[in-house]
Parts: sequence; C-alpha cells; structure tokens
Amino acid sequence: MNDMYRRGFGLGLLSLCCAVGAAAQEVAPLALTLEEAIAQGLANSMRIAELQGRSDAAEAVEAGAGAARLPVVALQGGYMRTNHVEEFTVAQPGQPPRVLYPDEPDNYRARLDLQWPIYTAGRTGALERAARAERAAAGEDLSAARADLRLEITRSYWALVTARDTERVLERSLASIDAHVRDLRNRLEQGLIPPNEVLSAEAQQARERLLAIEAGNTRAIAEADLRRLLGVEGIRRIEPQATLETSPPPAPRAETLIEQARDSRPERKALEDRAAAAQARVDAVGAGTRPQVGVAAGYDYARPNPRIFPRVGEWNDSWDVSVNVSWSLWDGGRNRAERAEAAAVASSVKARAADFDRQLAFEVTQRRLELDSSRAAIAVANTGVKAAVEARRVLGDRFAAGVATSTEVLDAETAVMQAELSLTRALANVRLAEARLARAVGRD
Repeated sequence: MNDMYRRGFGLGLLSLCCAVGAAAQEVAPLALTLEEAIAQGLANSMRIAELQGRSDAAEAVEAGAGAARLPVVALQGGYMRTNHVEEFTVAQPGQPPRVLYPDEPDNYRARLDLQWPIYTAGRTGALERAARAERAAAGEDLSAARADLRLEITRSYWALVTARDTERVLERSLASIDAHVRDLRNRLEQGLIPPNEVLSAEAQQARERLLAIEAGNTRAIAEADLRRLLGVEGIRRIEPQATLETSPPPAPRAETLIEQARDSRPERKALEDRAAAAQARVDAVGAGTRPQVGVAAGYDYARPNPRIFPRVGEWNDSWDVSVNVSWSLWDGGRNRAERAEAAAVASSVKARAADFDRQLAFEVTQRRLELDSSRAAIAVANTGVKAAVEARRVLGDRFAAGVATSTEVLDAETAVMQAELSLTRALANVRLAEARLARAVGRD
C-alpha cells in the first residue's frame, strides 16, 4: 500500500513539474530589440513574399524578352492519312511502266525547324528595355513595401514601449496613492480628519486603478498588433528591449531632406522605371511600321517526301533555308491606335511622377516639423515633471505639518501622474516622428 502511495505521489509530482515547466515555457517573454523585430517581421511577412514573387516574375519576363533575339529551334513531327488515289503511271518504250505519283495514304513527316528574327527595326530591343524597366520597378515596389513594413513595425514597437512605460507610471502613482490612502485612514481612526477626505482619496484611487486597467488593455492590444506584424504564433508575451529616452541629433534642413528623398524614395524610382518602360513600349509599337527581316531554315525527313520527284513511299530527307521580309503597309489604323495608347500611358506615368514630387516635398516638410515640435515638447514635459514632483514634495511636507489638506495632496499626485504620462507620450512621439521622417526621406 505504501509503495502504491509512493508511486502515485511520484507520478503526481512529475506531472506537476511538467505542467509547471510547460507553463513557464509558455509565459516566457520574447525579448526583442527594434532591429530584431524588424528583421523578424521582414522574414515572416506574406506581403513581402507576394511582392518578391512578382519581382521574380518580372525578372523572368525580362529574360524572355532578351531571349527573343535568339533563334528558335523546334522539332516537329506528324502523321497524315489521305484517301486512296489512282496512281499516275508513265509507260516508256522498251521499259516497264514508271509510277510518278503512287497511292500512298500513310504520310509521315519529321522536321527540324529554325526561326531567327535578325532585324526587327528596334522592336525586340525596345521590348527588352521595357521588360528591364518593369523588373526594376517591381524591385522598387518590393523596397517600398519593406520600408512600409519597417515603419509599421517601428510604430507598433514604440506603441508597446509606450504602453509599458505608461503602466509603470501608473504603478508608481498607484503605490503612492495607496500609501496616502492608508495614511488618511489612520488619521481618520485617530479623529484628525473628516471622512470625506478619505472618500475623496479612495475615489481618486479608483480612477487611477481604472486607468491602470485601460493601460494594461492598451499594452495587450499593442502586443497583439506587434505579434501580427512579426508573424509570432500564439499569445507569447513580447518584452521590448528599448527605452523611450533619446537624445537624437538635429535633423538637416527640409530642403536637404527633400533632395535626399527624391534620390532615395523607392516609389519615385519605380515611377521613373515605369515611365521608361512605357516609352520603350511606344518605341516597340512604332517599330511595327518598319520592315521586319527573319531567317528560316529546316531539315525534313518524310515518307513520302513531297520535295522528291517522282513521289515514292520511302523515307527521304531534304532541307531549306530562306530569308523573309515583311512590311505592314496598311493595317487599318491598328498600329496608330496602339501607339497612341502607349503614348497616353507614358504621359500618365510622367504626370504621376510629377505629382509624387509635389506630395513628397509636402510630406518631408510635414515630418520635419512634426519632429521639431515633438523634440520641443520633451523639454516642456521635463519641466512639467520637475515642477509637479517638487509641488508634491512641498505639499507633502505641509500636509505632514497640518497646514495643507489631503485634497491638495491628491491634486499634486494627479499632477505628477499626468506630467509623467505627458513626458512618456512626448518621448514616444519623438521616436515615431523620427521613424516617419526616415520613411519620408527613404532611409532604412
């Protein structure tokens, strides 16, 4: 009986240890720096994978356009059954009749064929340039998507850091007000203060607990959003390995940033590439009105071979080489319409590029001003925190001396909490403003 109890106790202890170990593994936080989060998000993004596939497809199209310059070699074969015909026979004196066209209903044919466009009036080269530009544009689209995802991960990462620091501010404030409420209750028991002061403090305590609950919910939402961007499965907690404290260098002038953006933004490069591709298509369509020259050749092995006379039901070979010239003299306006369409597309892409430049100048200027105002807000928020902390200290001393009310102390506590929250938001706004400006300029 004792052995059975020992075995049962051992199994229960083992199960408990396994459960504790599994639980510890599940709740172990995922510590990430911002760079690690961005790298993981880029590696797991389905949007990036989609655009990578499109870029690979554009590269394959470019390879196909380049291959159009090379000859095409094909192996052909066939069998044809015909109806029976009356044989054509020629009789010669002193010789047996000679069959010139026998009845051969079974026809077999094999051909090695070569087609080589040796002159296309620039059409092949124009299509190759268009494909190359489209491939480059697809690559720039991929770079733009990576930059967008990088900004989105940065925004979500700093939102999580902000929510974490907000929780800490509220925890400190709650600890302070809890101590204050305990002190007021002691004073109430001693008959030194009226009950309404304790009730006011408890009401303020409840409001701050509500703020703490909301801050916890905000952190959970920020974590869920960051897990989505990083491709992290489950509900594993993420612990950012960063702080909001920052002392960034001053940003360059807006004019300098605008020039950098015009040289670096992948969206602008993609528009330039697509404009070049559209112009190359205009050239390709225009080449269709000029003569086209091609070489054709082939080697036939057939039974019967139609090039062998007289026709015999035997396997025979033959070959041919030709130079072909084609020139479309009139097509009813089709080429003119295609060229007008291609020119209109090129014009629209150029207009989009010009409009993008205008939007780019505004966006960079806006982000630069946002960064300046966010940095200025930090100094103001720091001053506010110092003033609120000093006011709380003074009122605490006055309250201890009995010359200040608990309501004034509560107001001072609230002011400290609000000042610290304002500083947290100001620091987070600087981080986000820096990330938005980097995205607007086109920096990684």
